[in-house]
Amino acid sequence: MKGLEQYDVKILLALVKSIGGRTDFFKALLNDGYPELAAFSNAVRGDDDAMVWLFKHNYAWLAILSNAMDGDDKAIDWVRNGLTPVNLRFALACRHDIDSIKWLYQNKLDIFLMLARETETFLEYQQKEYDWPYVMHFGGHYRAAEAMQQWMNENKKQQQ
Repeated sequence: MKGLEQYDVKILLALVKSIGGRTDFFKALLNDGYPELAAFSNAVRGDDDAMVWLFKHNYAWLAILSNAMDGDDKAIDWVRNGLTPVNLRFALACRHDIDSIKWLYQNKLDIFLMLARETETFLEYQQKEYDWPYVMHFGGHYRAAEAMQQWMNENKKQQQ
């Protein structure tokens, strides 16, 4: 099974900083052999191009994990069945699920607690910006949804 725990803790620390908006860490991930984590960082931050890139470059699991971190029920179900329990607990912790935070703490997964805390902070900020009364919304994330649908169709064909 795939999951974020396959990466070295130093790489995950760089991911924490990248999600927090540090472009130097984003560039380090991108240039040091982890373009999927750089794209994941941007996907978490709402970048449709990054989501499409993840689907097209065989990192759909990271795109779906990003959606699960946003609270998408279908993505959470997929993570529950398609990734390791650590990733499910991490995704739920990003939405301040107390049981998941406790689970990560009890299992001494401090890096995932740090990652969840940084992600939760960004997601709260993003939601405040989205809810700002003077912001106009122009149709959502259709390109990322199309890429996900294409990936799902291809997966069904391969399973048959």
